[in-house]
Amino acid sequence: MRAIWSGEITFGLVNVPVKLYGATRSHDLSFHQVHDEDQGRIRYQRTCEVCGREIDYEHIDKAYDDGDKTVVLTDEELEELPAEDNDEIDVVQFVPDEQVDPILLGTSYFLEPVGRSSKAYVLLRRTLEDTERTAIVTFTLRTKTRLGVLRVHEDLLALQTLRWPTDLKDVDFGPSKTTISAKELTMSASLVEQFSGDFDPEQFTDEYQEQLRELVEAKLDEGDSVDTEATFGKDGSADDGDDGDGGGKVISLMDALERSVQKRRGSGSSSGDAKAAQATKGSKASKSSNSSKKADGAKKSSGSKQASGAKKSGGSKKSGASTKSGSTKKSA
Repeated sequence: MRAIWSGEITFGLVNVPVKLYGATRSHDLSFHQVHDEDQGRIRYQRTCEVCGREIDYEHIDKAYDDGDKTVVLTDEELEELPAEDNDEIDVVQFVPDEQVDPILLGTSYFLEPVGRSSKAYVLLRRTLEDTERTAIVTFTLRTKTRLGVLRVHEDLLALQTLRWPTDLKDVDFGPSKTTISAKELTMSASLVEQFSGDFDPEQFTDEYQEQLRELVEAKLDEGDSVDTEATFGKDGSADDGDDGDGGGKVISLMDALERSVQKRRGSGSSSGDAKAAQATKGSKASKSSNSSKKADGAKKSSGSKQASGAKKSGGSKKSGASTKSGSTKKSA
């Protein structure tokens, strides 16, 4: 599996170097479109509605339409935004597991510990498990700032995106007022009991996809197919490049934990307050950066980062965990 992101989980003064992997995949058969007469592949072209020409990706900018006016944003302007260079999963709050509404949950990822020691990683996983807490985090992925949760999945830490509260639609409907009798509730509960059991996802199958695969395989066996090369011309795919190797270092675990607890107590606020967690994060020792940030107004108030490893070519994420001043690091 190829890592899609490399960085570190940060809470208090503790750093946990990790790599991010997609946790799910689609089992659906993938289709494309062909001409019904000659089975030629149908492709969509990027055509300009003003000049009528097909446009290459290098000449395409993003634009926002507010209904009356359109604002064009160039790649250079988007690169000025600081979120693109953030390689931290910042823990801002620990909440009881049941407080996270499942309707907000999105894409799931697995986190792999990086470095020679996974002690900090295991400590965080065990702590979440023992306290029955979920970590609320913020992070940047594919240039977008995201909200998420850290959860325990077997022996791993799993990162799951959360939809922003503004993403939920307001509704103007609901059930009409009605009266439910005690007998109806009892009968309903009895029916639920008859269907009750332990959830095993392996017992469920996608019957439509299974029958679809059988249909495709039958047509292949009968020779009811055409040569794929005859359906389209030249088609190349680009390699995404290496994901690199992240050599991680973490600070002395006990020292980081003690300092974080002392700093938290000194703030005079409860550990369940997300704003206080943000303030604690803002009081971290200042960081210095090997490459200056382009957007001054969006920098962290604590200063810039000092990168412990060289950045990958082509603008990919740093392969090593960043060093934080004011605390001693030991090799992971």
